[in-house]
Amino acid sequence: MKKELSAIRTKIDALDERVVQLLNARLKLAQRIGEVKRHARGRIYVAEREADVLRRVAAANDGPLKPAALQAIYREIMSAALALEKPLVIAYLGPEATNTHAAALKKFGASVEYRAMPSLADVFTAVEKGEADYGVVPIENSTEGSVRDSLDLFVETPLKIVAELQLEIEHTLLSNEPLAKIRRVYSKDQALAQCRRWLQRNLPHAQLVDVDSTALGVQRAAKEKGAAAVGPRLAGERYGVAAAAMRIQDQKNNTSRFGILGREPSGPAGRGHDKTSLLVSLHHEPGALLKALQPFDRRKLNLTRIESRPSRLRPWDYIFFLDVSGHYEEPAMQAALKDLRRQCPLVKWLGSYPATKSV
Repeated sequence: MKKELSAIRTKIDALDERVVQLLNARLKLAQRIGEVKRHARGRIYVAEREADVLRRVAAANDGPLKPAALQAIYREIMSAALALEKPLVIAYLGPEATNTHAAALKKFGASVEYRAMPSLADVFTAVEKGEADYGVVPIENSTEGSVRDSLDLFVETPLKIVAELQLEIEHTLLSNEPLAKIRRVYSKDQALAQCRRWLQRNLPHAQLVDVDSTALGVQRAAKEKGAAAVGPRLAGERYGVAAAAMRIQDQKNNTSRFGILGREPSGPAGRGHDKTSLLVSLHHEPGALLKALQPFDRRKLNLTRIESRPSRLRPWDYIFFLDVSGHYEEPAMQAALKDLRRQCPLVKWLGSYPATKSV
């Protein structure tokens, strides 16, 4: 057995050396790409190129490496490449160990710099002012719908959504107290809502307290007697709070969608892989919403999401957020938007980017 294992390990060692050589050869090419981009003042992070690379390596994978493992490996390879092209700063809703932090790490890997922001508004501001290259914000959840604060901030920002990430969310009840002694449960409103039934059933007398982030709730639970938090297990490990109950979300497949904010839009990924986000306001007249949807229907453009929000300009005035399959630059999309602008007071393009699946 020892001889057989030794022979196999010798082959593995040789392959490891070859893998390192190939990785460094790839990263040297990435350095050259970075030089070209800096000279031309081009985008360092190119979401459509990233999506194309991940599709190609997935198609080349014959196993036994699982697709998720291959994607995680390439995430770090591309993260290292981005860091060599230009040091990137990524802003996210902090503090550390929030679900948004986890999403940022999934998207950009370990080789870039991360900056925790105290609020969603601060994430937008950091990117707008150039203090961060990109920002990561939650947009919607499969259980509780849209993150209202994020949608409201899109109304005024000049930023574009340049990429998206869908992340499966598992909530943990974190506390250093037994359940019988828990009197307050801290978390972000979305996280509390996603665990509403579990909390009512198991902690009916506990006060639910909304805070700015799940990680902030865990920090409070670490300091207060009789306190708990709903958040990622990683946050409990980071702030020294025990896991009192696992997977307490009401829906098994609880997924959150995050938007990546940038100052320059993404180009088309092509081949039906793009999604476009729009903000639209309507005239107060019968059939206004139906008329706004018809330009997409006529051109066979699939509306994957539509949601209304108060405009905050005057009472009972609403704006609509739309997601449409396709890229802003495609002729069919341009024709639809031309028709839409004729009948709507406001049509704002929020960005086009490669559509993704849950990870």
